[in-house]
Amino acid sequence: MKRRRHIGQVLRFGLLLAISLVVLLAILVFSIGPSFVAKRFNPISHLDVQPLSSTAQALHQSLTIADLHADSLLWGRDLSKLKNYGHVDVPRLIQGNVALQTFTVVTKVPTPLLLEGNSDRSDNITKLAILQRWPLRSWFSLKERALYQARRLQSLERKASGQFRLIKTQQDLSNYLAQRQQNRSITAGLLGLEGAQALEGQIENVNRLYEAGFRLIGLAHFFDTEVSGSAHGVDQRGLSPFGREVLKRMENLGLMIDLAHASSQTVDEVLQLTTRPVFVSHTGVQGTCDNARNLSDRQLQQIARSGGVIGIGFWKTAVCGEDVSAIVRAIRYVVDAVGIDYVALGSDYDGAVRVPFDVANLGQITQALQTEGFTETEIKKIMGLNVIRLLQQLLPA
Repeated sequence: MKRRRHIGQVLRFGLLLAISLVVLLAILVFSIGPSFVAKRFNPISHLDVQPLSSTAQALHQSLTIADLHADSLLWGRDLSKLKNYGHVDVPRLIQGNVALQTFTVVTKVPTPLLLEGNSDRSDNITKLAILQRWPLRSWFSLKERALYQARRLQSLERKASGQFRLIKTQQDLSNYLAQRQQNRSITAGLLGLEGAQALEGQIENVNRLYEAGFRLIGLAHFFDTEVSGSAHGVDQRGLSPFGREVLKRMENLGLMIDLAHASSQTVDEVLQLTTRPVFVSHTGVQGTCDNARNLSDRQLQQIARSGGVIGIGFWKTAVCGEDVSAIVRAIRYVVDAVGIDYVALGSDYDGAVRVPFDVANLGQITQALQTEGFTETEIKKIMGLNVIRLLQQLLPA
């Protein structure tokens, strides 16, 4: 009898120990895991960060800088606080003199991630949502993932002690830019969606996302959607009938179109149908880096004819290099191909990419553009005024 009691005590102790170890492991995973993943997927190469000349520094501080693409909402960091990893937070935006950062929302990414031929059958974001303890409903709904990240950006506006504004209308933008003339220690954000799969095939979700603050929607990401084909998808088709309905609803609401990742056929069809300029928030050009992800000369010309803007990315697949000279080479190519009014910054910061510098060091581009021979007026357009001009035209009044 005593022996049985002793065995029972040992088993209970073993079970309690096992449960304690599982709980401890879970605490470690959920507390350390998100930052570990963010650091691993968003490195900075630091290969070629040069001290800024006095003229480059002075020019950079005079600019109104806008960047069209950062996936920083995905990684669970408190963006109101300065971090020593990742690419973007409010303190570093202010350090880099960034007036406007577009924060894009990712809801689904296939695995393995291929340059072409991805299906929609797998998803890595579910794992990230569980690891970061997103709301349970977001584990099973792409729309809920988009709305959750939108709430995170709205929360940032409240937490940033007056240093961050969320821009939704032309009036918001005008008021903010006037205020920033008096106070450079503030920055602002625009909310974008990367891939219309978050609509979940329901046209009313266009209105739901608009109400949540989204103002820029990409029709596809890394796989073909119910709306359109992706440059990385299996079929790479054009707009579906539902996609044409979505396009019409977006234009009625004043939602801007992002053609980044869109298939070539989708680009053609959108530019035939839309009456407004479009953005390509983050891309490269085939003229300096020839792959399926990047825009052809014909597409550059189409987008420029629409009055749109092309955001040049900072990562290797976009520019075939890992330093600032590769970024400036792509910018120069666009300017030579279609003109100075149609190019912008589209970093893809925090987009699971390696970049040469974080947002605090954007002066590296200003200095490299000076070295390349761009004039002060041209640099002002490239670094932000081309984007600001379009937003003043396209944002809801």
